[in-house]
Amino acid sequence: MTVEVFKTNVTDVEVANKIISDLSSHLPESRINFDLTDCDNILRIESAGIIQPQSVTEHMIRWGYFCEVLEA
Repeated sequence: MTVEVFKTNVTDVEVANKIISDLSSHLPESRINFDLTDCDNILRIESAGIIQPQSVTEHMIRWGYFCEVLEA
């Protein structure tokens, strides 16, 4: 299982749900969620396959949002 955690500036639940839907179509075998109660507005993706962080970041930029891998 691969897990990637991203820091974002998404604050709206409806927008988060739309982004999850969009990302799910590109990462169909993944579990994707946001934690908007966290100060970093976390986007978490779990997948049995490979997650390409740059691709996720590019999707978020297309939606007009900031996104970067959260370093541990």
